[in-house]
Amino acid sequence: MQRKQRLSQIVSAVVEARAVDVPTLAEQFAVSHATIRRDLDLLERQRLVSRTRGGASTHASFNDLPLSYKTAQDAGEKRRIAQQALTFLDGAMVIGMTGGTTVTEFAHLLLGFDGLTIVTNALNVATHLVANPQLRVFAAGGEVRSSSQETVGHSAETFLAGYNIDVAFIGVDGVNATGCTTYDPMGARVNSVLHDRARTTIVLADATKIGRVALAQVCPMSEVDVLITDARAAPDALDEIRSQGCQVLAV
Repeated sequence: MQRKQRLSQIVSAVVEARAVDVPTLAEQFAVSHATIRRDLDLLERQRLVSRTRGGASTHASFNDLPLSYKTAQDAGEKRRIAQQALTFLDGAMVIGMTGGTTVTEFAHLLLGFDGLTIVTNALNVATHLVANPQLRVFAAGGEVRSSSQETVGHSAETFLAGYNIDVAFIGVDGVNATGCTTYDPMGARVNSVLHDRARTTIVLADATKIGRVALAQVCPMSEVDVLITDARAAPDALDEIRSQGCQVLAV
């Protein structure tokens, strides 16, 4: 295994377990303790993990990590959520999409569709979908967030406010009975505009987001039509969300 590949998998292992010690990582990757220590030191300098006594834990800035690191997390669950989201396309002509790994997984499935118009502030989503000439793709301009490849700011908000959207598929960092939240206030405002312009709002969030409260609110849970998550989510937390009038699907 090349070092670059091992480093990426170490980040994934640390994020999944929240904290991992050196012997565990050394055994997992069949390398020496010294090699793992050097890898962790490098990853700490890159602000991808935080070094602890004898190991490493998730870095506080994990939510600002590039998509390439976050995509590997909970990949199977995100694929199932994306497949379920396809069932809400019936009758939709114009759909809105934010960025985020789960929504991006959903975007991959749209390449086989014809006649849809997609409005998005996620440049990676727009670039992916223009490969299908049967799709019309409109992308918002503005400041580009390197971590999510989403545009934010006044330009993006004004752009999205000009469209009437049948169904909006929104990715967030936190979901509880109070509402949907993200770590980026500017991103939250853009997502909120997309939600406001949609007849139906569908939030795509894997179970790690359920019960989490991030910095900035996107919308109250009572304004979300459907939440699609995975079966690992705590039933009590999902029941609280349902009590706000939101349909919840755990796949």
